[in-house]
Amino acid sequence: MALLTSGVLLKCARMKPLLRRAVGLQYSTRANMRPGYQQANVVILHKDLADDFEAFCRANSSPLPLLYRSKCGEWSCGPLATGSDIREDCPEYCVFENGKLMKKTSSLSSYTPQLADMVTFYLGCSFGFEAALKAAGVPVRNVEQGKNVSMYKTSVPCINAGRFHCPMVVSMRPVPEDKMDAAAQSTHVIPLAHGGPVHIGHPKLLGIHDLSRPDYGDPVDACSGDVPVFWACGVTGVEAVQSCKPALAFTHSPGCMFITDQKAESVSPLTLEPAQCPLTFCISQNPQLYSMASKRAVQQIRAIEELVVEDPGARGIRALFLQDELLKACLSLSHSSSVLITTGFPTHYMHNPPEETDGPPGAIAMAAMLQALRKEVVIVTDKRALEMNQHIMQDAVKKGVIKTAVPVISFQSNGPDSALHFLCRDGDPTKPRFDHLVAIERSGRAADGNYYNMRGVNIRHLVDPIDDLFTTASTIAGITTTGIGDGGNELGMGKVKAAVKTYMPNGNLIACDVGADFAITAGVSNWGGYAVACALYVLSLCPIHWRYLQRGLGLSPTPDQQSLWSACLPTIAKEEDMLHILVKYGVRSGKTANLGLEVDGLTFHPYHSDIIQRLRHLTLA
Repeated sequence: MALLTSGVLLKCARMKPLLRRAVGLQYSTRANMRPGYQQANVVILHKDLADDFEAFCRANSSPLPLLYRSKCGEWSCGPLATGSDIREDCPEYCVFENGKLMKKTSSLSSYTPQLADMVTFYLGCSFGFEAALKAAGVPVRNVEQGKNVSMYKTSVPCINAGRFHCPMVVSMRPVPEDKMDAAAQSTHVIPLAHGGPVHIGHPKLLGIHDLSRPDYGDPVDACSGDVPVFWACGVTGVEAVQSCKPALAFTHSPGCMFITDQKAESVSPLTLEPAQCPLTFCISQNPQLYSMASKRAVQQIRAIEELVVEDPGARGIRALFLQDELLKACLSLSHSSSVLITTGFPTHYMHNPPEETDGPPGAIAMAAMLQALRKEVVIVTDKRALEMNQHIMQDAVKKGVIKTAVPVISFQSNGPDSALHFLCRDGDPTKPRFDHLVAIERSGRAADGNYYNMRGVNIRHLVDPIDDLFTTASTIAGITTTGIGDGGNELGMGKVKAAVKTYMPNGNLIACDVGADFAITAGVSNWGGYAVACALYVLSLCPIHWRYLQRGLGLSPTPDQQSLWSACLPTIAKEEDMLHILVKYGVRSGKTANLGLEVDGLTFHPYHSDIIQRLRHLTLA
């Protein structure tokens, strides 16, 4: 079925007699008659709409990667295919009038007079990267099953441009869990075939309710161990036409693309620099969600994680360390929209206030960066210390430690459903107010129901049951939890309680029994908070993570955004000011009870200032 002319294989899709003879041939089979060649989705519009649609494509380049815009009335597409004629070269076309699909046809020749005033847009297609997936050892289930790929409308809105607005359409391919990195890496380098995935995991996070009922294409069966992976899809152009409601418009019929003469990987391929190699990480199983970052960003965050687990106090906390807890917690926080932070460890039961200087500085450092990233943030603390912490927040704003005051509230248990009603609107677990809870240097409930400081003193009478929020959150889909600690008796460190009992003094007594999804271990808990702020900054400047977070839509961060984020990183000056504020309210160092610029028995200079300086060096490198 192939003809060879000047070294260029002519497209079978343009050999209409053959296609017409293939009665009953599946769209997916026809679309894959030349595997590995760049295929194009097609949108044909009146010339008056052409500039708006091009702007729409530029703003939404992942679903609508523009391969070529024709001149008005131009049938051929020389840069993509020799001897082509857009009136005949797609196996099937959709004809729209005022946004409504009127019919499907195998030829547009009868519309030649109207086409004289129309412009054709050729847009990249994911069928072009399926050969790359196969070459990387990733099974392509739709091809194996002889089906068209599954395509779905999402609840993700594209960036509007002129008269064009619509939800993004995605294609889905089930991918074995151990092939996730290969799938991301092999498609990332072909941006004009939609590039890398825009979502990996549960379809409901895209507003897709039933994978067995695609809006376009065929349902594709997953195999055991497969994870649904979604790529932006050029059928978004069909949705854009329907939303704009032009008097007359044409598109390819989904699965019946225009096939070019060019190999998919030859169409503006990216060179995969090792540092920019995409890596995938599972950050939630309820619902299932993966995130993505570059190898460089991952290495930076691992270096940050290693720095803050330094142990100048020789407490042996390295025994509690789990690699990549910082990375996965921050990937999850990056995806969040509303974050609850809790802190407060009343270790000095003989003083008033009994709080220590470890915890609040790290909490405010995290809140400052989360604020800059446009997350909603709330801090929860004990009712006993509520007024003091509200004043501390106000002073932190005045000193420039944080730009805007974060609400500081308390939680008390008034019954078995108190935590559920606190976390969810109307107590409905399908309507959570928060999608991530973070505890930093927060007293954690032990197995016997009491709360202990590192000396084994029970301080339960000073602690509100904020642990209930974490235990309840573990039963609610869509809420992730993180604990940050430096001894194992902190809320969330129940994830490593076996190590706490084995290696920490008084471990069998003091170990927190309440776990979190992620447990970040640090030499001083404040350092863990600083590390979260720094890691969030690194992720926000990672092009691969930013694109994935934005579902492939919109533009890269602006210089103004980057400046705002960098201004919210911890600095020596801000953290010294923060300690002065705590001392003003009588808050003491945890280990020594000294009222001064000290945390956990380590003076601010040189210990804490040195860590902050080194953190900034790693973050801004």
